[in-house]
Order: sequence, then structure tokens, then C-alpha cells
Amino acid sequence: MVKAMSRRLDKLDAERQRRLFESAAEEFAAYGFDGASLNRILEKSGMSKSSLYYYFDDKADLFTTMIERSLSVLFREIGGFDPAALDAETFWSTFEALYRRAIAVVDRNLWLVQFGGMFYRLRSDPRQGSATGRLFLAMKGWVALIIERGQALGVVRTDLPQSLLIDSTMSLLESLDRWVVAHWSQLEGAEKDAMPQKHIALFRRLLTA
Repeated sequence: MVKAMSRRLDKLDAERQRRLFESAAEEFAAYGFDGASLNRILEKSGMSKSSLYYYFDDKADLFTTMIERSLSVLFREIGGFDPAALDAETFWSTFEALYRRAIAVVDRNLWLVQFGGMFYRLRSDPRQGSATGRLFLAMKGWVALIIERGQALGVVRTDLPQSLLIDSTMSLLESLDRWVVAHWSQLEGAEKDAMPQKHIALFRRLLTA
């Protein structure tokens, strides 16, 4: 179902997508997830209700898709990486460097923190949180590739089932992300500067025998 909806959205021309996601971003930023109105989003974007429900299941689906598109922009700014290009010496330092660049990007785009808070509140809602699952499923695929590469390089432990390592890493990743989103406004510059080294060290302790 998710793949079918994604293929449908790809058929929507770029300008209409831009208007829709800009209108949705403004609405969610102004009113939060619960207060956001699909009718106002439709009015601002010029899209009909029938068209919206052709591309999205509901408001939660629209919001999650918008988060996915926002993260794509974030990752482009940070700069991607190829797991196959990692070696034993650069494995952990590469992730620390990526984390450091991510902090700089978020500092320039504080709406990412606001939307992150909304995303996790939605994720905690048993009525609508299922829409957020596909984002974590995609992330889980990346985590699996990274762990496989780390094991091949001898820098990630092999004494535990790979599925356990993946699930444990995902749990730590979400816990850290939730904490950062919740406390971002209280963090001083020095605390943000220290996070890449400290947080990657947590993953290293988890994944190194």
C-alpha cells in the first residue's frame, strides 16, 4: 500500500507537489498536528479533497510524507555516504562527522526540531501513529547495511544475532532523537558540540564487543 501511494505521488507534477507541501508545512507549523486543518491546506494549495485522498490515506500520511521529504533535503545538505566506502579506520569517525554536520543544518533550520516534536507525538498516538512506521522501516534498512559493513570490517561485534544488534541500534537511535528534539532549545552551544562524540560513543559501546 505504501509503495502504491508513493508511486501515485511521483505522478503529481513538481509544482503542485511544491505548493502542497509548502501549504502543509505552514499549516502544521502554525497549528501543530492536531490543530492543522486539511481544508485550509487544500485551500492554500489549490488541490481538491478527492485528489488529496488519491495521494494520501489521511492527515497522518500527509504529515509523515512531508517529514520524509524534509529529511531528504536534510540528508542532501549533510552529504550522503556509501557504506561500502567505509573502512575500519574511518567507520566511527565518519558517523561522528555526519552527526556534526547534521547539527549545523538543524541550527539553520529550527523548523526541523518543531516538526520532529510533532512527529514523535504522532508516533506515540495509537490511533494514528502507524503512519510513522514506514520511516523507521527505511531507517532500519540503512542500519542493517551499516552493521553488515561494520561486521565485515571487524569493527562491529558478531557475538550476538544481527537482528538483535539492528533492533538495539534502532531503539538507541530513536531514544537519542526523541531526547534531542525535546531538549534542543535548552542546549548550549558547547553541549551541542559535544553530542556527536558522546552519542556515537554510545553506539560504539553497544556494537563493539
